[in-house]
Amino acid sequence: MTSLNLNTLGLSGDPVIIPPGIDELDRVGFADQSNDTDPASILARQLEQARVAAQPKVVLTPEEKAAADAAARAEIKAHRWDLGIDWPPTIWLAALHIGALAAPFYFTWKGLFLVMFLWWVTGSLGICLGYHRLFTHAGFSTYRPMKWLIAFIGGLAGEGSAINWVANHRKHHAHSDKPGDPHSPVDGGMWAHMVWLAKGTNREKTAELHKHWAPDLLRDPVLRFLDTTFLVWHLISAIALWTVGYVFWDTYTAWSFLIYGMFVRLVIVLHSTWFVNSATHMWGYRNYETSDESRNSWWVALLTFGEGWHNNHHAYPRMAKHGHKWWEVDVTYMAIRALQMCGLAWNVVDEIPTTKPK
Repeated sequence: MTSLNLNTLGLSGDPVIIPPGIDELDRVGFADQSNDTDPASILARQLEQARVAAQPKVVLTPEEKAAADAAARAEIKAHRWDLGIDWPPTIWLAALHIGALAAPFYFTWKGLFLVMFLWWVTGSLGICLGYHRLFTHAGFSTYRPMKWLIAFIGGLAGEGSAINWVANHRKHHAHSDKPGDPHSPVDGGMWAHMVWLAKGTNREKTAELHKHWAPDLLRDPVLRFLDTTFLVWHLISAIALWTVGYVFWDTYTAWSFLIYGMFVRLVIVLHSTWFVNSATHMWGYRNYETSDESRNSWWVALLTFGEGWHNNHHAYPRMAKHGHKWWEVDVTYMAIRALQMCGLAWNVVDEIPTTKPK
């Protein structure tokens, strides 16, 4: 058995015991590109070491590796829909898109400004700063109540709880564009963009995913609470948006706030994030040679407040600063720096390490 010590993640608590030979970790692919203290890297390296130790040593030629990858991908694809469609997220996403169709009938400038503001709050602060750079990669540190607030805001982006999001993203880094990657364009552009979210699962597989890839987050009772109450907060926020519009303006504005502040905003945030999974592994330029197909994309960076500098991120996953060239503007990193100046963030990782782990 392999012991994952949470102290190496900057956390306290007993080690999480993980059995060797985890099938999901056929590849790491990024262990030589990240900091030793990146949580995703630590999990992947320790699990991979256990898997390798449990199997006979086999040296493959590049051609044999390519053939093995193709066979593994074909096997995964053949069983992709064995559990059918995951209906809860499918219905949730369909409802958001259908609701957004009412936008032309309830346009107001106030509603448009509300979309822009909440897009930044939930997309940049919630997902990019919170789910991604804080919870997934520990790119900076903050107070526990601040973590809870950021996790709450991230939940309002409609992309699931912090626990589930982080687990999937850490797994993505371990298998990036290799067999086992949850969302790689190698398996199809639309698959990487959104179809993968409809893949069937069950409680046992979801629990296993969370246990293997987000054990540090599972130890936090507040994050577990936010995981189980994900949809409740969206219902409350929808009622709040309608009520504010009605109380301070009129019924038309109330519906405008609901449709734009809820449905339109969530569709924009969702697709912006999904472009990171799809477009930035297909189009763009590369500052670094990595073992995946990650790319830097200016227009995805614009939509995602800096997340589009994806090749930079895959080269140095733990860095809170994703823009590595002077023209690579990273709005989310600016927010982290603002928190740092206010004393709400510290241990900010914003320098490229001089050495890489072996």
